[in-house]
Amino acid sequence: MIDVHCHYYPERYTALMSRLSGPQQPRFRHPTTDEPDQIEARLQLMDTAGVQVQVLCPSSNYPYFPNESDAVEAARVCNDSFAELTHRYPDRFAAYVSLPLPHVDAALREIERGLDNLGMAGISMSLSVFNRSSAEKEFEPLYTEMHRRGAILFYHPAFNGLCSPLINDYKMGGAVGASMEDCALVVQLIARGVPYRFPNIKYIVPHLGGPTPMLLRRLDNQVPAQHPDLPEKPSVTARRLYYDTVGHGSEAALLCGWKAFGADHLVTGSDYPYLMDYESYSETFAYITRVDLPQTDIDQILHRSAQRLFKFNGS
Repeated sequence: MIDVHCHYYPERYTALMSRLSGPQQPRFRHPTTDEPDQIEARLQLMDTAGVQVQVLCPSSNYPYFPNESDAVEAARVCNDSFAELTHRYPDRFAAYVSLPLPHVDAALREIERGLDNLGMAGISMSLSVFNRSSAEKEFEPLYTEMHRRGAILFYHPAFNGLCSPLINDYKMGGAVGASMEDCALVVQLIARGVPYRFPNIKYIVPHLGGPTPMLLRRLDNQVPAQHPDLPEKPSVTARRLYYDTVGHGSEAALLCGWKAFGADHLVTGSDYPYLMDYESYSETFAYITRVDLPQTDIDQILHRSAQRLFKFNGS
């Protein structure tokens, strides 16, 4: 298996973010995890779960700063730190390039450095950047470059609760807001026509797309009235994307995602280490085997969908 949704907190990056962040930057919830004993413990968990490769990103602690030099410094330290681990264990870890946003030109340079010089596996972006959707027009040069490269793009929530007091005032930013962010990004991509215009990008949306699977018919019925120039039905655009299986063990959610998107567009993810507050690392994947799906589709989700995207070890 390939785990497409994992987090890692190298000490150098954690220290730098703590120095640069100021009061607006979310603090790291988990301790640094690059000590040798912690890496060994992670590898043992992977072996027990049958995971060959984890693909890493820094959760919501992206190197995003209004000051460009701060963002560039943070992105370089982040990517260098991740690359050090992936080069030490090339058969077990890979990583996404984190970008110094909202600075597009600097981000383009970091894409080149991360993919070409550091050998990273794809790019990661937060679902929003300083409360601006990652589907906004100012980021289109990034999509143009990723399209040219046929890159993998993994998104992750910013945990801003969609900037809504209707979520945040009720302390539901994590339990509900993150999944709402997932869905909001999908519909923003649809409204902008991004996956249609940049089809060579392999987009991965976390958490089964949040409520997206339940909305496809509604989107097809109602969105065209507001967006009459869409090149295709919203459901067709949504099915261009890939969705990871992080669902807190919900068989109903996985069934819904399977029915909406198909087994070949569901990829295995764990949200490591966050779900381990509630379930074992192995259980994060084992629940997929208990869902009432055809065995060929279970095998597709567990062993073929992510492998087709990443092509590690010639897969």
